Amino acid sequence: MSKTSNFNMGKKDILIVDDTPDNLRFLATILNQQGYSVRKALDGQMAITACQNLLPDLILLDILMPEMDGYAVCEFLKANEQTQKIPVIFLSAIDDILDKVKAFEVGGVDYITKPFHAEEVLIRVKNHISLRAAEQKILNLNIELENRVQERTLQLELTNQELKRELYERQQLQGQLLYRAFHDPLTNLSNRTLFMERLDDAIKLTQVESDYQFAVLFLDCDRFKVINDSLGHLVGDELLIAIGKRLQILMRDSDILARLGGDEFAICLEKITDINYAKIFADTILKELSAPFKLSRAEVFISASIGIVLGNRNYNNPQELLRDADTAMYRAKTQGKSRYCVFTDDMYQQAIKLLQLENDLKRAIERQEFIVYYQPIVSLSTGRISGFEALVRWQHPTQGMISPVEFIPIAEETGLIAAIDTWVLKTACIQLRNWQKQKLVDEDVSISVNLSVRLFSQPNLLEIIDQAWREIQLNPQNLKLEITESAIMENGEAAAVILQQLRKCQIQLSIDDFGTGYSSLSYLQRFPVNILKIDQCFINTLESNPRNTGLIATIINLAHTSDMKAIAEGIETPEKLAQLRDLGCDFGQGYLFSKPLAAKSIVDLLASSPHW
Repeated sequence: MSKTSNFNMGKKDILIVDDTPDNLRFLATILNQQGYSVRKALDGQMAITACQNLLPDLILLDILMPEMDGYAVCEFLKANEQTQKIPVIFLSAIDDILDKVKAFEVGGVDYITKPFHAEEVLIRVKNHISLRAAEQKILNLNIELENRVQERTLQLELTNQELKRELYERQQLQGQLLYRAFHDPLTNLSNRTLFMERLDDAIKLTQVESDYQFAVLFLDCDRFKVINDSLGHLVGDELLIAIGKRLQILMRDSDILARLGGDEFAICLEKITDINYAKIFADTILKELSAPFKLSRAEVFISASIGIVLGNRNYNNPQELLRDADTAMYRAKTQGKSRYCVFTDDMYQQAIKLLQLENDLKRAIERQEFIVYYQPIVSLSTGRISGFEALVRWQHPTQGMISPVEFIPIAEETGLIAAIDTWVLKTACIQLRNWQKQKLVDEDVSISVNLSVRLFSQPNLLEIIDQAWREIQLNPQNLKLEITESAIMENGEAAAVILQQLRKCQIQLSIDDFGTGYSSLSYLQRFPVNILKIDQCFINTLESNPRNTGLIATIINLAHTSDMKAIAEGIETPEKLAQLRDLGCDFGQGYLFSKPLAAKSIVDLLASSPHW
């Protein structure tokens, strides 16, 4: 491997490794603007080849890449003497503690989560370039010292004085490096490295002192991203500094407070009597953070979710402690935020199960383990099937059929939902076209497909939808897209353009779960919607809660007044069907007609010529 490097030249060379061209362009642009020389690689092998040609001063390395992931690339570079000192900053959309720990275990010096923030990327790059420069300076100083000792043997006294001066500089520099290595550059709090060392010391104390107890608190700020995105990163940084100062006031001398990264903080409470002390401390933090933060540009309010774990001799390493505290913190978030939660063994088992399910879900897309079920949509005026809603199901190879309630939230959180939605869209269109060719359904029978927020925000959404019906020559009037109110309202201007273009193709648009979201008359006027789908929560209590009759009637009248149709979900009894017919509802679906069925069972259902 070549030893060539331009580290000592004026322009620092940075190698960006990411299989997503958009990420490469974004990072290259902001780094070029700062005067860095940037090279790009789309995969791990290209990255290794690039290092063989010219040693970079810093590598920004994506974790999730095909064939050879970021961890493998880093391990390869660290195993080679020529490349082992190149600092590697990992890039990933996964903000999981286990992935972060692994990144540092294989030799990474830092970890940046996606989506990128230019300010964060630049400061981290600058810091590590500076650290590398400082290390090189120390190396050069040592070499220079050795040469001078050999060359100036006759001027021993002068050489000794020079040595003392340069040794002092080196000590000062080493002191600065040491401080930077163990402290967060933004808040000046301890960083992850120092915090993990302290946790390791605490774990060792539990092995020798039977009555020694400590607790770890993992704190994540609620709504920080909203503040950061709306008021800017400078305000976000100022808020993080202010949060750190408030927390620091609460600490005892024996405790340690660290910023782990982003808006995550960790606290180690040493020499405590029991878990109650940690609970009281967490309550104190929540109260302290509830007061407004008066920053230079704005006054903001923020809360936090806190996970607590009690340290004991059963823990073998700091990573396990931080993992469990992180797990408890996420439980606190799911319970409503602005609270604390104490870790239990059940949480860990659930977290492992969830992680396994997430890994299986990624493979499920590759292995095509998904099945589309179809639930009939019935015309309440004729009693005949007028369409079907396509609903995805997961046939797990070992666990059997997994409910969408379990895997859809994971798919949404990990970004896999867009790929699943795209597959369901294509599969459902093909299935309807096949039924038409087989003369099993009339030409006006439609297929309804749900679009998630993630897929709706895809820049190539129109191309995906167009490809789904055009290639199989399906009449676009047979396709109905169901979109939630939140998907539309997240980016109203862009949504209006997309919906108008879909309407030009004669694709019908339905608002799913109407009545549970914004339910705003303004967006019904702005957007070209064809159908309002009344959420089944209203239908479920139709008989027991007469008030819902008026609400449903209002929605139906609103739809008809706006030249739209209304569909009622969750019809399960003849009584509810009769009521909805009396209210003038156009369509309905529910177990009274049929539960969602596989395509083969739908064929059997159609053969029976059902009528309700």
